[in-house]
Amino acid sequence: MKTLPNVVIEKPQIESKTSSNDAAAEGRPIEVHMKDRLGRRVSVKLRSTDTIGTLKKLAATKLGTRWEKMRLQKWNVVYKDHIRLEDYEISDGTNLELYYQ
Repeated sequence: MKTLPNVVIEKPQIESKTSSNDAAAEGRPIEVHMKDRLGRRVSVKLRSTDTIGTLKKLAATKLGTRWEKMRLQKWNVVYKDHIRLEDYEISDGTNLELYYQ
């Protein structure tokens, strides 16, 4: 009967690659597009760690309206002011609907 020599096989380490969603964690800026019912379009550049309230304030300066009167939503989801963009999974190039209250 033959005996086999002790062979140790080491598992190679795999480096993780960052995806486009990980750009938020690294702090890269993203661009969010908004369109209102009147046909006006606004694009805002900010970080995904910013809040919806910050997004509304930046859009309000471009539109010349009050940010408190703005409501952002997509489909049936109305976005709250104190929650971050990355929590809603808003990434680069996302289109949102803009309504006025």
